[in-house]
Amino acid sequence: MAVVKPFKGIRPKIDLASKVASLPYDVMNREEAKKMAEGNKYSFLHVVRSEIDVDDSVGQYDETVYKTARKNLDKMIEDGILVQDEVPKFYIYRQIMDGRVQTGLVGCTSIDDYLKDIIKKHEFTRPQKEVDRINNFDYCDANTAPIFLTYRKNDKLNKIINDWIKFHRPVYNFTSEDEITHIVWVMDDDNTNIRINRIFEKIDYLYIADGHHRSASSVKVGLKRREKNPNYTGKEEFNYFLSVIFPDEDLFIMDYNRVVKDLNGLSEEEFMEKIKEKFDVEEYNGKGQYKPIEKHTFGMYLNNKWYKLIAKDGIYNTNDPVDRLDVSILQENLLGPILGIENPRTDKRIDFVGGIRGLEELERRIAKDMKIAFSMYPTTMEDLLSIADAGRVMPPKSTWFEPKLRSGLFVHRLRD
Repeated sequence: MAVVKPFKGIRPKIDLASKVASLPYDVMNREEAKKMAEGNKYSFLHVVRSEIDVDDSVGQYDETVYKTARKNLDKMIEDGILVQDEVPKFYIYRQIMDGRVQTGLVGCTSIDDYLKDIIKKHEFTRPQKEVDRINNFDYCDANTAPIFLTYRKNDKLNKIINDWIKFHRPVYNFTSEDEITHIVWVMDDDNTNIRINRIFEKIDYLYIADGHHRSASSVKVGLKRREKNPNYTGKEEFNYFLSVIFPDEDLFIMDYNRVVKDLNGLSEEEFMEKIKEKFDVEEYNGKGQYKPIEKHTFGMYLNNKWYKLIAKDGIYNTNDPVDRLDVSILQENLLGPILGIENPRTDKRIDFVGGIRGLEELERRIAKDMKIAFSMYPTTMEDLLSIADAGRVMPPKSTWFEPKLRSGLFVHRLRD
C-alpha cells in the first residue's frame, strides 16, 4: 500500500503564479537559467538554480550557491510572494500541451515507501547530481521541486479528482511561454482528503516517471534528519517528499535521440557494412527527417542523408523487458560494438537530444560538432511499468516526459 498525505503547501500569490513558476532545474544550464530569470525577480529559478545570483567565478556546487537558495526562498516568503497554507491539503495540478491533458494529485509520499520499493524506480542515479539536490533541499529546509510519479489508473481516484474539478474553481490558470497551460485546484475538504488516503492505501505501487535524482536526494535528506532526531516518530515532515502523481494513461513519453561524435575510426563504407549485419538499412527518400513510427525501427542521419534501420529478428530477447527496448537494441548492437560507446552514461563521445527539440536539432548538431545521429521510437509507459515491476533499470536516457512539471507552484517544508 502507498502512503500519500496532504501537506501545508507554500504557494505563490494568485496574481504571481505565472511569474514564479519555472522550468525544472535540470533541463537547462547555468547560462540558460540566468537568461530565463533575467528581469523576473519572482522566478523560482532564484531558488532551484541559485547560482544565477552569485558571481560566475563561484562554482555551481559551492556552498554559497545553496546558502543563496535559502536566502532567496526566505525572502520570497517574507515578501508575501509565497504564502503557506494553514492546514494540510491536497492539490490538483493539470497541464495541457498541444490539446493533450494530464491531471495529477499533489501530495507528499513516504521515504519509507521509497526504501521498501513501494515507490518503484527504473533508472540509476549519479552521486554528484544527488549531492546537488541534497544540498538544495537541506539548506532550504524544503522540497523545492516535486517528484513526477505515476500509478496504474484507478477509477475511484479519477472520479474524486474529476468531480472536484467539475464543481470547484481553480486557484491558478495560466499559460507559460512554451504555450503549456497550468491549472491548479486546492482540495480543502477533510472528508475528500481522507477518501484519497484510503484509496492510495489500496494501490500497491507508485512509479517514478521523472525525477530519480530528486527522489533519491529527498530520501537521503530525510534519513539525515532521522539521524539528527533519533526519537523521531515517522510523522515529521522530513519523512515525506513532495510529489505530483498522475495516472499512467495521462502521460506522454517523447523520443530521446542520440548523436555521436565520430565513427570510431571506421570509414563510412566500413560502418555501413557492419550495421547491415544486425539491421536492415533503407535510404529514406521522404520529406524532411525520418521519424520512426513503430518499435524496433530507427532513423539514422549520416553524411546529410537519412536512413531507416530495422532491427533483424534474433538480435534481442523478445521476452526480456529491458533487452527488447529500442534504446537497448541500439546500444547493444550498434553504439557499443560498432561505435565503441561502452558506457553511454559517462562516454563524452555521445550526447542525447530530447524529442521536444525536434529532429531538426539532430541535423543542427551534426552540422556543428557531431558525425552521426539516431532518431528513436519513444519508450512506452507499459515498458516503464513492466521494467520497474521486474526490479530492473532502463539504459540511460530512455524516457523524455513532456510537459515538465513547473517548480515554485508548490513547496513542502521539512519541518512542521
